[in-house]
Amino acid sequence: MNVNPSNPTNSSSLAMRLRNFIIVLVAIALSVTIFIGLRTETASVSLNEMAETATPLDIALSNDKPTLVEFYANWCTTCQAMAPELEEIRQQYAQNTNFVMLNVDNSKWLPELVKYRVDGIPHFVFLDGEGTEVGQTIGEVPKSVMAANIEALVAGSSLPYNGTVGQGSEFDAPVAPIKASQADPRVHGSQVQ
Repeated sequence: MNVNPSNPTNSSSLAMRLRNFIIVLVAIALSVTIFIGLRTETASVSLNEMAETATPLDIALSNDKPTLVEFYANWCTTCQAMAPELEEIRQQYAQNTNFVMLNVDNSKWLPELVKYRVDGIPHFVFLDGEGTEVGQTIGEVPKSVMAANIEALVAGSSLPYNGTVGQGSEFDAPVAPIKASQADPRVHGSQVQ
């Protein structure tokens, strides 16, 4: 069979094959991208998994390591969105830092909710090795900001991003603030206002 390059039938056949080959390559590339994307998405860590592996608060307050306390809730979309990055940070700094997770829906943590004035989540409290608060951030903050704060915490320096507030979920602790007159044990229930 003689192939004549000037024959329009042969050149259109070659163009058709080249187009089909490019379509197949693009389809393969898209399939691989989708497959990798789905594997990455399903491999992400959940808040429950993180909470199960977190350091218990009583241990964190007694082991002389600085601590990051996260107040969270499973229904908090910002908490869920930050979970993969926080897990990466935890893995990177777990040797020198406690990572504590307190679920705001658990009434057991009510004293801590009041103590640290939690009114939005995620709410992060940074504690030094003695358990003294050295800073807080609230809401979604970039991984770089969180890592910089933890590095400063470990080094015993002031937090470069203390007080950072990002988008989060509102949360109302299930308790009203205590008035000074109610907190005084000498009042004995009298109606001082």
